[in-house]
Amino acid sequence: MPEKKNVERAKKAKREGKSSSTQAGAFVKEQIDHVREGKHGAKSAKQAIAIGLSEARRSGVKLKAPKKGEASEGTRKKAAQDTKAAHRKTKSPSTESKAKRSETSTRVLKRESTKAASHKSLSKQAHASASRRSAADRSASAKKGWATRRAHAAGKKSASSSRHASR
Repeated sequence: MPEKKNVERAKKAKREGKSSSTQAGAFVKEQIDHVREGKHGAKSAKQAIAIGLSEARRSGVKLKAPKKGEASEGTRKKAAQDTKAAHRKTKSPSTESKAKRSETSTRVLKRESTKAASHKSLSKQAHASASRRSAADRSASAKKGWATRRAHAAGKKSASSSRHASR
């Protein structure tokens, strides 16, 4: 269950027109923090990120499922299932078997190491993920980020100058 502050953070990012991956970032960070605190572990940084993305989808963040060549059939199926769960009006009543399954998965995660959330393993994961993208893709992403930062800086400048002009 995601923390209320993270759901609010994602909603705020959506209102500001930020991308769905930015909205999901709050949920991923929450999972990384849980692993670091020892609330539960993770087999790898990738697993911790996947748990966060799953929570984001279930909370209503419009994240696309991975493409056919990018992830396994099971992963894509789970992503679709999470997205569907976000659109349900009423949650199905909790049953004993669901509680047992949840308890079991939590117990399994608690046995895992907390090394998955270390700076080194997250850095390794980010590097591996970036290396799978083409140079043109990385360049386009960097240019988009630069343009966004420039637009925000210009917006802040005009807002502060108009505030001083009214004095």
